[in-house]
Amino acid sequence: MARGMRRWRQLWCPLLLLLSLHLTYVTALATWWHLGLHRLEKWRNPDLYILGAAPICTQLKGLSGGQIKFCQLYHDHMPAIGRGAQMGIGECQWQFRYRRWNCSTLEGDSSVFGPVLNIGSREAAFTHAVSAAGVVYAISAACRDGELASCGCSRARRPKDLHRDWIWGGCGDNIEYGYRFAKAFVDVREREKNHPRHSQLLARMLMNLHNNEAGRKAVYNYAKVACKCHGVSGSCSLKTCWQQLPTFREVGDRLKERYDGATEAKFNKRGTQLKRKNRRYNKPTKEDLIYLDMSPDYCEANPDTGSLGTVGRECNRDSQGMDGCTLMCCGRGYNTFKRKLVERCHCKFYWCCYVRCKTCERVVDVQTCK
Repeated sequence: MARGMRRWRQLWCPLLLLLSLHLTYVTALATWWHLGLHRLEKWRNPDLYILGAAPICTQLKGLSGGQIKFCQLYHDHMPAIGRGAQMGIGECQWQFRYRRWNCSTLEGDSSVFGPVLNIGSREAAFTHAVSAAGVVYAISAACRDGELASCGCSRARRPKDLHRDWIWGGCGDNIEYGYRFAKAFVDVREREKNHPRHSQLLARMLMNLHNNEAGRKAVYNYAKVACKCHGVSGSCSLKTCWQQLPTFREVGDRLKERYDGATEAKFNKRGTQLKRKNRRYNKPTKEDLIYLDMSPDYCEANPDTGSLGTVGRECNRDSQGMDGCTLMCCGRGYNTFKRKLVERCHCKFYWCCYVRCKTCERVVDVQTCK
């Protein structure tokens, strides 16, 4: 009997260990970005905070232990965090719509983007940055709109260069609070574990923290001053001004520039911090993106790297850019077919007050990668 038990342990214990490692790996893939794929507006009703005996926070996919605690303390913030994640995903897909990797999300995958982000590449750097920026943006706006109990309009100081006759006092976007909350919520996931020096896990943690901060800075450092005129008969004898977020498209454009100029990083001698790998390039600032690994070419589907490949992707045969068939199709060539488009045309305004249009059809050539 004892010999049989020993035999069982010899056979099954290694398999159980492998299964445990696999489950740990799958769990590690899950991210809070998953909140961006669902509507959380019902969370504004405090009566729904408890689901049975367990808080709703524990039912959400992708939250780390520290983020669950944030959720329980600030459950009214969760819809805004979800909107921020959604903004980040949408902006990522816009910025990379003409690239081989087009920021595709995977349905049913709690990591949102799949194994592609296991690589410490430029793409991983961008997704961390733009999602962190989305949280700053959404929380700042939610404060202004009175959605959150712990913040309100911005209390930023009056800009020194603001005209002395203009009033500083409108209800501005609370970027200060948005930045602080986003830093605490997003970064707690990375800071929950201690990793040994020179380890790949530590390097990736430091990379993620740096890029999270770059995303937040892309919002925080570019706040604008917006003003509204007051006066009799439309005159501008008086102005009221306040702090305003940049558009999120501006944030995305700025981070895309940082992506194109991202800096490859490596450990310092002590194995505790990251530094530029090539000393010929400038040191990365807090607004710059850094990466550890070279990106795959994303030409062919590869489940190990998360690449979906470019087979079937539309391309532009007349373009020499990344959307051109030469680059998009990786030299495999392309197919051409006809597509009929139905559009509104010859629109005419009639007084008062409607627009009447005709329906026109046209046929265009469409190219897709082989």
